[in-house]
Amino acid sequence: MPESNVRLFTGADLKAGAEISLEAGQSHYLAHVMRLTPGRTALLFNGRDGEWAAVIEELTKKRCRVRIESCRRRQELEPDLWLVFAPVKKNATDFIVEKATELGVSRLCPVFTAFTATTRFNRDRLDVHAVEAAEQCRRMSVPHVDEAVSLDRLLEGWSDDRQLLVADESGSGKPITKVADEFRGGSRSAMSGYGLLIGPEGGFSDAERDQLSRREIVTMIDLGPRILRAETAAVSALACWQALIGDWYGISHT
Repeated sequence: MPESNVRLFTGADLKAGAEISLEAGQSHYLAHVMRLTPGRTALLFNGRDGEWAAVIEELTKKRCRVRIESCRRRQELEPDLWLVFAPVKKNATDFIVEKATELGVSRLCPVFTAFTATTRFNRDRLDVHAVEAAEQCRRMSVPHVDEAVSLDRLLEGWSDDRQLLVADESGSGKPITKVADEFRGGSRSAMSGYGLLIGPEGGFSDAERDQLSRREIVTMIDLGPRILRAETAAVSALACWQALIGDWYGISHT
């Protein structure tokens, strides 16, 4: 029977001949949404072992057992790019997580700032959104979603080896194109650790901007002449960075 285009994320190890059981929700999806039957093939990935074809051996509403058949794609090296963002309204936060996953972010770091409009953050729901987005965009990994923390706590734990680019709505930052050129022309590669920080809809407070600008690993960046919504700024910054220095720039993966 022909191979389906269904992709599923699993935490199990993937190797030829192994038999694994999928989660109940995945079993329901395969049986009642995709209408697959035993003998059909789905694609599995776990962020470590590449993408594998798996033959469905048993499938009921709550149970699915598959046999791993062959590797279709080897695991790829991805840029170590984190997105730090202030949570916004529920649907907009969902949008940020989904699009950041599609754009190749390796870690999602929600942060509460002085002007963050919401204190509610459902990590489990956003984990689901990240998994679904990775499955659909043919990505080989799923970004880690952190628990939300304050800006002070984030900076306390931030490594000096990871550059943090902060979108500065005041217009005093460097153009993102110039910053990318500087890093690309130096010793840092696309695979080096980077973080992009997008503030809340109300922007950063003066105290927060001062706090950020005093850190040596922080570069304030400008995203153009218009004030962008938080979710627009996140997508724009990520797309620019991937195009200028990341895995849209023609990086050779080995």
